[in-house]
Formats: sequence, structure tokens, C-alpha cells
Amino acid sequence: MRRTAPEGHGPVRYGPGLPGDGLPVLPELSEAVATAAGHTTERPIGGGRPLLAAACGYWTRRGLPTEPDRVAAAPGAPSLLLALTAALGGDVLVPRPCAAWWAPYARLLGRPAFHVATPAECGGVPDPYALLETVRRVRAEGGDPRLLVLSVADDPTATVAPPEVLHETVEAAAGEGLHLVSDETWRDTVHAPHRTVLLSPAEMLPGRVTVVTDLAGALLPTGWPAAVARFPAGDAGDDLHARVLDVLTALDARVADPVAAAAAYALDEPGPVTARLTTSVGLHARLAQAVYAAVVAGGALARPPQAGRHLYAELGPLRSALAAREVGDAQELEDFLGARLQMPAPGGHRFGDDLGALRVRLSTGELLGRTEEERAECLTSPVPLELPHVQRALNSLRSVFDDLRDDAQRWEPPR
Repeated sequence: MRRTAPEGHGPVRYGPGLPGDGLPVLPELSEAVATAAGHTTERPIGGGRPLLAAACGYWTRRGLPTEPDRVAAAPGAPSLLLALTAALGGDVLVPRPCAAWWAPYARLLGRPAFHVATPAECGGVPDPYALLETVRRVRAEGGDPRLLVLSVADDPTATVAPPEVLHETVEAAAGEGLHLVSDETWRDTVHAPHRTVLLSPAEMLPGRVTVVTDLAGALLPTGWPAAVARFPAGDAGDDLHARVLDVLTALDARVADPVAAAAAYALDEPGPVTARLTTSVGLHARLAQAVYAAVVAGGALARPPQAGRHLYAELGPLRSALAAREVGDAQELEDFLGARLQMPAPGGHRFGDDLGALRVRLSTGELLGRTEEERAECLTSPVPLELPHVQRALNSLRSVFDDLRDDAQRWEPPR
């Protein structure tokens, strides 16, 4: 069995970040930062009391009762995953594809990371049978799989795992004694929350799941690094919490006080935060559907987006047209679409997919305009997709995919 390695997966130094919302910073968040900007006292590693209390309230409102001694905060989810991987030891299992920042932390620690195929219904969660087979093979080769990282609302695929699929995967992981890290960064960005059932693995397997949420997913700007982790109850959870704090202390990974103040404010979910979130999710849901329609009409494949601010497209059916443009793999596809669309378009190899597969993540935030005024206008317009600058961006996207489709059809061999 091949273990993941930097070769063929893109340079480790380039890891596409979380898709930003492209919107102006909420004034109340800026005010929270400004109020705390004069503080000079260092906050404790793992987060101060206001931030931890706010995180407890956030999870309790989502059906996961939490106490402050079961929470840790850090400057971004990558710091928490690095600390968890170091604390748990052993080999790491991740879905294929997965968030770009998951596997590099295992490699950084010298730990093997094994990609597991996902089911047809969704990304983010390994297929339970593929998971069992991977664990069996890794152990047969002398490996020691201990940690499975998954996401119910997924980056890069923008899908939400159905509860029945998630339950089978969680049961399989529990049977193999794996600890689960559930990345729930995107859980609050579900496009149709009244029609989409989202469950946390921590509801199914409370004793073996650590929940990690990067606040840049829904609550904070991507440039303000803050994330929180919820540890399981019991002695094992207490021990893991203590070891994670040890690693964070060694890294001096503390949330800057102004960002911590904004994070605590956002996690309390006051009116301005929930109103902005509702508007932002609705805006990006409409954009994602427009991008999905353009991609599919252009002959590519994609799962319908259900969460987040992105879409994962498969351009395999357009391979002949892309080959004529000297595009034969995901890196060349990334370069080609990035130049044509004038926006980042990271290839699937960044997310653990094979380099030869023509897959790409497209972000909706890039379509909201180039200036602060254009992006702000998208928040207040009743028909944001009809704004001239949004229409231009969408028309450019449609033009690129329509050209590829037309060329692919022109070069199809006669039947």
C-alpha cells in the first residue's frame, strides 16, 4: 500500500486556505478587536475563560453539552490538529479528497497518513468498508492506525454526509479502536438547514470524538486565526486534553487577545453575528448553485453543493479539450483555470486526489467583486447575482466551461 508523500501532491508550502467569504468585516467584530487591542497581558495557553465559556455555549446550543475543562482554543484549526496528532501518536487516516491542511501535519510529525476512498453519496467521510480494509492492510504492514480525521460538512467537496453513512463509518472506526477528530468548521454554513440533516460524530460516539471548529468557517474573517476543540468526557478525554495543552504550550500557540475577544463575541452568537451569518450563507448558497449550473452545463461533473463557499468539479469529460490546451493533470488544470478565471483554482492534488485526475476546487467568494464597495453591495442587494460585477464573473466562468465543452464535442470521434 502506498503511503502519502509530498511527491505528486503539490508543494507542502502551498496549501490552499479556507475559502473566504469575500465580505467586509462585521463592524461589531472590529469593535471587539479594537476594544481589546490595548490589552498587554498574555492569555493562557488553551484560551481564557471568556473564550472557553463562549465555546461551551456554542456547542451546548448544538446538542453537545460542554464544560470549560473539556475545551481548548488555538490560533487556527491546524495548530489543534498538529497537537492532537502529536498527542495521540500512531498513523493517521483521512478521506480522499480531504481538506488541504490535514495530511501535511502528519507528515510534519513523521507519521504516515493514509487516504481512504469516500462513498458515492458524499465526501469528507470514508466509506466504512474501505476504512476497514485500509486499517487491515496498514496493520498487516506493521502500521499503527490510531486517528481518523473526517468532516460531515466538507471541504473540498461541499457535501454533507447523510446520517446513515456517517453512522456506519463511526461504527467501523469504533470497532477498530480509532479516535476520531471531527472537523466541523463548515457545519454552520449548510445551504438548506431545514432540508439537510447534519449530525456530529460526537453525538454518536461521545467517548472517542474530539470536535474541532475553525471559526474562519462561519464566524470570523480568514485572516483572524482562532479555533476551538471539544474533548470527550472521561479519563481518556482528560488525558488527551492535557497532552494537547502540553503541545500547544511547547509551540506557544495562544490566540492573540484581540482575536480572542472577537472569537468570544462571535461564539456567543449575538444578533449582528447571526444576521450576518444568515445573509452570508444565503448569498454563497445562491452563488454555489450558479457555479454548479455553469460547471455541469459545460460538461464537467460535480456533486450539488450543500455547504460552504466552494464547489469541487471533475473535468475528466473535458480531457480532450484540455489536452489541446496542454492541460493533462491537476497542476496544469490549476494553472490554466487560475489564469483564465483570474482567481485561485487549486487542483485536486492539493486535497489528496491523484495528480492525474482533473479535479479542482472553485470558491464562490472570488465572484463577489474586486473592491470593498462591490462586495458590500452583495450583502444589501435583494438580487446579488444580478449585480453587474457578479454577472461578469459568472459569465466569465460560463464562457470558459462552455468553450471547453464545445471543443470536447467537436473532437469526439464519430460513433
